[in-house]
Amino acid sequence: MTDLPRPSATRLSRPSWRDSRLVVGVVLVLLATALGAKTIASFDERVPVYAAAVPLVPGDRLGPENLTRADVTLGEGMGRYLSAATALAPDTFVLREVREGELVPASAVGGRAEVAVQPVTVRVDATAATGLVRGSSVDVWVSDRDPASTTERYLDPHLALRSVAVSWIPTDQGRFAVGSATSAIQILVPRAEVALVIAAQDRQSRVTLVPVPGSTRTAG
Repeated sequence: MTDLPRPSATRLSRPSWRDSRLVVGVVLVLLATALGAKTIASFDERVPVYAAAVPLVPGDRLGPENLTRADVTLGEGMGRYLSAATALAPDTFVLREVREGELVPASAVGGRAEVAVQPVTVRVDATAATGLVRGSSVDVWVSDRDPASTTERYLDPHLALRSVAVSWIPTDQGRFAVGSATSAIQILVPRAEVALVIAAQDRQSRVTLVPVPGSTRTAG
């Protein structure tokens, strides 16, 4: 009886980089990954803009110490805010108040020459200064001394300035004190009104700062 031929076992070989099928597979995986990343990126319409890291007031020079980057979706409103996609010009200043955390409007910044206010330090009643912080918006009321009185008496107050920003509150009030009942507050006064505020203090008028509703203040 003739023996039947026995089939020989075939040993599987390990794939090699010379195997064209492996190379094609790797290329297809890389292409799929690249296309997927590009597709995801095409749906991300966020753009980098600057936001205020601290309360900003007119005259502040903008830089890393008071700005933070925010990636947001703005659509057609992208041009209304200060872009963080390019380096900030060194001569960039705040022209009006921007609250902490708010996106910085492009219209709120400009060059030094465009800053229309100057800081002036005034003495006010300590109670009226309670709660005020840098960035608070206040109305300035002035009560002139009564020239007909030999005592410390004041005439009815009048509104001298509307909605000006508090730019600085000295931590060491003792250096400025003329009495424990007053506080020194620095406010940003329009250039044309600086002489008015100085004259009121020279007359020893009483200056009162009244917070504008909704302005930045400390709790309580």
